[in-house]
Amino acid sequence: MTASTNAPKVSVVVPAYNSGPHIERLIASLLRQSLPPGEFEAVFVDDGSTDSTGARLDELAAEHPHIRVVHIENSGWPSRPRNVGVANARGEYVFFSDDDDWFGDEALERLYAYAVENDADIVIGKMAGHGRSVPRELFRRDRPDATLDNAPLIDSLTAHKLFRRSFLDGHEIRFVEEKRRLEDHLFVVRAFLLSKRTSVLSNYVCYHHIRRQDAGNVTAQGLDPAGYYANLRDVLDVVDAHTEPGPLRDRLHRRWLRNEMVSRLRGKRFLGEPADWVEQVALECGKIIRERFAPGVAAGLPPLQRAITALAAADDLAGLRELAEWEAGVRVRARVDGHRVDGTVLTVDVTAHLASGDQPVTLAASDGRYEIVLPVDLAPEILDVTARRAMNRLDVVARRKEGGEECFLPVEFRVEDEPVPDAGPGRVHLVHHATATVDFATLNGGRTEGTWLLKARLTENGWTEDTRLPLTFRCAADGAPPARVVPAAKKKPALHQRVRNRLRRVARRLLGR
Repeated sequence: MTASTNAPKVSVVVPAYNSGPHIERLIASLLRQSLPPGEFEAVFVDDGSTDSTGARLDELAAEHPHIRVVHIENSGWPSRPRNVGVANARGEYVFFSDDDDWFGDEALERLYAYAVENDADIVIGKMAGHGRSVPRELFRRDRPDATLDNAPLIDSLTAHKLFRRSFLDGHEIRFVEEKRRLEDHLFVVRAFLLSKRTSVLSNYVCYHHIRRQDAGNVTAQGLDPAGYYANLRDVLDVVDAHTEPGPLRDRLHRRWLRNEMVSRLRGKRFLGEPADWVEQVALECGKIIRERFAPGVAAGLPPLQRAITALAAADDLAGLRELAEWEAGVRVRARVDGHRVDGTVLTVDVTAHLASGDQPVTLAASDGRYEIVLPVDLAPEILDVTARRAMNRLDVVARRKEGGEECFLPVEFRVEDEPVPDAGPGRVHLVHHATATVDFATLNGGRTEGTWLLKARLTENGWTEDTRLPLTFRCAADGAPPARVVPAAKKKPALHQRVRNRLRRVARRLLGR
């Protein structure tokens, strides 16, 4: 399917409300697009702004014919502006953007070309997260024909995607307009389930997703547990209406169990919220686990998440707190064993393991079986990690400091058992070894000029933890050999910590120590 000569290829729909200066980065990225102005449009929907946003957008539209503005009364939620934007869009495809995010310079051109090449109803472009998470596993490689069966599509439920407009219209896919949580999930899940082809473009960062420091977080102050989880049940209803009981439905349900329930009941996130609010969340989660999820949903989780699910299903708030207090200290410990450069190719050897405080996260090993050792009493089948041993892995990720692009590096890795004598007989922990290769001629499609940081990403039994590796690579030009390889600078302590350290040094001198 190709665009008509009169219609733009892509319409970018942007809800805007009191955006202030935060919208300028998006505007600049739209004006830099490699897709010619006559081939795309931007439809800004001013949601009753009370600051200068409306005037700024009118001024922009007066200067650029491919930018249009629609003013509406304040709705207080992005859903209605998005629907108004679609109703006013003329493009063959529609992309939903937030007003404080921005695009890569070639994003729209690449997304549209990939959509046409694959005759896709939906295209998901690689995202870079700035202060917020993005679905990294989804973007390990290009996926021309991604499905809910063969790819982790369910991890990408924000609306920041390219949708064929006739597909949205034909299935009457629109955002629910009343104020509600998870409205993106309702829209995107239904689209995934109805799409004839969904493609994932991973070789170019198309969209930069930011969490502003002045933006409010969805915490105890902004989230009513009863209302939130009622909205989550509505999303599960959509899944159930389009799937039969079985492995696919379990896999999809598992996404909400993992991300919207277990993640709120673990570690520092659990401990950082008011106790009464966390108790409400835990009780709402327990109800859904008991009422809506088949046994296969929790069974497919890693053991740590299985443990949290079991405690929530039993309304065991004390057990959840005890486990959270222990997990809050879990970190990945990693070191660089060596590195070497050969032309444009750089090789790095890394070793890593998980530790809680000063002690490694241990397993009880016996007769070829492994159980994770947790500070709560749970059934052996919940703690068993034997089958998951092959799923553990150590990745090395390169991140370009200037643009935020992240690239998984090719790695060879192995996992070894190492005894932990102090923990008792049969206690071991897993030590991961990886050799990563960086070819600066091809990394990030050859776009390598700038400073590259390396991170170790350890996936083990329910944890996916990153830690910065003490190496920085700088390239003077795209595709060139790394000009310098230097140890990463140590993070400077915060001012209050520096003052405290200085006072301690002065006190020691005064005491003659």
